[in-house]
Amino acid sequence: MLAETMEILQRELLKAIGETIQMMIISMVAALIFGTLLGLVLYITSHPMFVKNKVINGIAEAVVNVIRSIPFVILMVLCIPLMQALVGTNIGPQAAAIPLSIAAIAFLARLVDGAFREVDPGVLEAAFATGASIPLILKRVLFVEAFPGLVRAFTVTFVNLVGFSAMAGLVGGGGIGNLAIQYGYYRYETGVMIITVLILVVVVQAAQAIGDSIARKVTKR
Repeated sequence: MLAETMEILQRELLKAIGETIQMMIISMVAALIFGTLLGLVLYITSHPMFVKNKVINGIAEAVVNVIRSIPFVILMVLCIPLMQALVGTNIGPQAAAIPLSIAAIAFLARLVDGAFREVDPGVLEAAFATGASIPLILKRVLFVEAFPGLVRAFTVTFVNLVGFSAMAGLVGGGGIGNLAIQYGYYRYETGVMIITVLILVVVVQAAQAIGDSIARKVTKR
């Protein structure tokens, strides 16, 4: 049993880790760019000091809420036509990165909006009183004051993406989740299941610890 488990891990583990890393990099980059921008849109279009716009805010809210209300496995199935159109297949890490990115963007957008809302309104009022432009206030005040909250938001998103990437194995996304399902579940290789779970736990705990450490260092006391 042990020898068979080690043979499977030697043959498949590095490939699975590489596929998971590929999915995580693509989806996290997409989330950091578009999720942060969408979260910013949610915030400034609902704040009277900036560019309050009920129409744009309502559309952005609807998009985020609809995506977040769809279970990830179902989202992956719904994205199959999009996968086919963009990468020419609905299996593999590149295809799985598409629904992962969509889910991560919506998830992070809500957290970013929450981080901005935690900024002291008095700080923003003081910045506007100086006559500073909105772009300058966003860059020098809003993002600076919200940075600890943004770090925590990025950390939580990464942790959730690890879980989502594991679920991607259910529909041929590859990665560590696929390894656990194909060998640990379908072939009853308990050792493979234990190792893959331990890897995921270590990655999540390390990411959470690093994120919390950075957030504490940048938090103003």
